[in-house]
Amino acid sequence: MTPVRDHPAFRRFYGNAMLLALSVITIGIALRQIDRFHFARRRPHTADASELIALQRTRANTLTPLLLLTGQWVQIAGWWMLSADGPLFATIAAAAVAVHFRHLQEISHFAVHGVLARTSRANHILAEVFAHHPLALGPVPVRRRRHVRDHHPNATLASDPNLAELRQAGLRPGTTGLKYAATLIHPLTPRGIRTTVTGLVGGMHGPGTWHRTAALGIVAGTAYLAGGWSALTYGVLIPRLLLYPQLAWMSLLVEHTWFDPDHRTGTAAWTEAGRCLRLYPRNRALALLAAATWLPYGDLHHYAHSAHPSVRWNYLPTLEAHLAPPHFTPDGLLIGTTTVARRHHHALNQPTKQITRPAAV
Repeated sequence: MTPVRDHPAFRRFYGNAMLLALSVITIGIALRQIDRFHFARRRPHTADASELIALQRTRANTLTPLLLLTGQWVQIAGWWMLSADGPLFATIAAAAVAVHFRHLQEISHFAVHGVLARTSRANHILAEVFAHHPLALGPVPVRRRRHVRDHHPNATLASDPNLAELRQAGLRPGTTGLKYAATLIHPLTPRGIRTTVTGLVGGMHGPGTWHRTAALGIVAGTAYLAGGWSALTYGVLIPRLLLYPQLAWMSLLVEHTWFDPDHRTGTAAWTEAGRCLRLYPRNRALALLAAATWLPYGDLHHYAHSAHPSVRWNYLPTLEAHLAPPHFTPDGLLIGTTTVARRHHHALNQPTKQITRPAAV
């Protein structure tokens, strides 16, 4: 089967394949902005959660989220087409598609919380069709139970499934040196790749196995038609098996002070301020870069989200301006005077207190 961009009829009608690919990417970007502009209208600079929830309810709909998710896949298709224009474009496409996969994960995360679209059914269908099925993320109800019921109330506690995931990857007391460095790039290690593949296989099982498997086939077939083997390799396999898991892993690392939280009781904001962090609070350029790539759709504002999970990502910066800052505001994940990696390392390697027994009399 000849990829569409290499078909003689395609070249006769469109001529410049690169120009068409860039046009497709531009269309995808434009589709995504419709949802953004719809929810941004007359957004206050600072407000409490109740005011913001009331505002987002008046604007809740199903059309703009549908266009947002469609725009993500239109852009992905454009990158698939562009990946066939040589090694440089293939490499760029691999990074770009990984970022889009990460975006789809975060958008579906808000669907799991029920604030992407107007109804529960619409949230479920959009998350399954545009993210969980094509990325083999498993059934939405399983993710909802694991994330909303098991993680949110128990973040950083022993029963938190996310903390268990970090432990399984090697982030345990006493981990140091090269072993600790390897945990920071866990999805790129042989052990991490095995974990990713196991998760992919598991994501295709359960209710609707046949159409979950078919969804992967549709993604692979469409990628090949758009850009041939280059698109299949650099636009599907490398992003899904290596790059996107690494971006998601980095996001997980910066969600909480996992190993030394300040356990508090009181209001939701006060409690979450003791176990959350806010990355890049003083560097707007790095904050914007992170929000556009590996911490998209409100993930940079995870503290505000943890305090009030029912607030849509569009309003998290407004909510954050209303809240007192969390107890840890690092300069970066790896680089900076105060980093997340350094804090995790220190927390995992604090000397244990020795209990001295009184001498027998």
